[in-house]
Amino acid sequence: MQTNQLFGRQVLADKLSVETAWQPKLIRRPTMIITGQWAICQRCGQRIAKQTVQLPQEAYYCPHCFQLGRVTSNQWLWSLPEPNLFSKRTESPLSWTGQLTPAQNACSQQINHIFGAGKTHLLWAVTGAGKTEMLFLGIEQALMKGLRVAIASPRVDVCLELAPRLQAAFTSIPQIVLHGEMKGDYEYRQLTICTTHQLLRFYHAFDVLVIDEVDAFPFAADPGLNFAAEQAKKETGALLYLTATPSKELQRLERQHKLTVSYLPARYHGYPLPEIKVKLTRRWRQTLTKNRLPTAVKGLLKQLVSNHRRFLLFVPHVKDLAALESVLKPQFPGLKLATVHAGDPDRQDKVQKMRTGELDGLVTTTILERGVTFTNIDVIVVGADDAVFSTAALVQIAGRAGRKAAYPKGLVAFFADSQTKTIKEARHQIRFVNRKAQREGLLGGYK
Repeated sequence: MQTNQLFGRQVLADKLSVETAWQPKLIRRPTMIITGQWAICQRCGQRIAKQTVQLPQEAYYCPHCFQLGRVTSNQWLWSLPEPNLFSKRTESPLSWTGQLTPAQNACSQQINHIFGAGKTHLLWAVTGAGKTEMLFLGIEQALMKGLRVAIASPRVDVCLELAPRLQAAFTSIPQIVLHGEMKGDYEYRQLTICTTHQLLRFYHAFDVLVIDEVDAFPFAADPGLNFAAEQAKKETGALLYLTATPSKELQRLERQHKLTVSYLPARYHGYPLPEIKVKLTRRWRQTLTKNRLPTAVKGLLKQLVSNHRRFLLFVPHVKDLAALESVLKPQFPGLKLATVHAGDPDRQDKVQKMRTGELDGLVTTTILERGVTFTNIDVIVVGADDAVFSTAALVQIAGRAGRKAAYPKGLVAFFADSQTKTIKEARHQIRFVNRKAQREGLLGGYK
């Protein structure tokens, strides 16, 4: 292993050797702490009852971060302190030439201050507010100081969308994109884009760490990933959370003044978020089993197809994809359509085809609820009352429409057996931020 592959990383091994010059700085930490009835993993921070994870010869393993390689108590975690072997710059590496709105600029300045001060902060901005662009000033200043920066997301699709945008914004800065499906080897880079699971491989590496879509699964539900984020940044490093739909825990931390917040209730183009239209459609699954589309769904799709509108159509479960596709294709034979879900091996290719306009529509599960941008689309949810859709998920799904300044409007249509509390809360949230943006003079369209 090359020495620079250990900078700010942690690798599992019984023994490890590095270049002689770095040998005195090599850090060896136990993989697990065994105390009383518990085994505590030092990679993900999870506590496990010893008797449930015991191996032969009185060794133990961690089942929580198993997907990144089994951690056993008879191994060590090895790392080298992050040396920041990056040149300081007098000229800006930022190649982005766009302009921020006044509201975006205010948030951008706050974020830059947070990065410089090494604090923890939340950027709470509506879907399509331009959160990525608001990071550019802070990232620019960090890179010029020779600091190491990472942007992590719970979703691979979000990482794959962020990577080309960041590469275009900082063309002179080599970056690496890390996720479970990546090809090629790890390389030491100043700018890292990765899934939050990949943070489990780092130890006090980053001066600036951004967690995008912090409320998304699996990050929001996995204390091990939260532990990994804290451990991946330096003890003096900055941690920024990004979301349009913060969890109750984040909102509680804000109320207790344990977390500072920048809030932006409007999209960068100055148009309101498209509001949700709900149509009650009884027993839609039973209708599909008869090889028919629910009348209201069929009527809307006919309208979209005749108007040459592209769309995302969300369903609750993977099993619903094939059923809907088998009905859609005979009904609309000229429609270029595909289905996609988390376990689809062709997922990345299908999403890219939707981006480039090779597909008219994608029928999808919640895997595309956030972090992906398609130009000039409408959004449909069939079965919006299903328990799989949280309020945050429905708000994020609605936020796929109207994201681009050239096409700031779009239809958001929910079909459901009943209008649940979750649907009502999602509609309320969108109306609330639109009213707030209106009161603050943020609507009307920026020139």
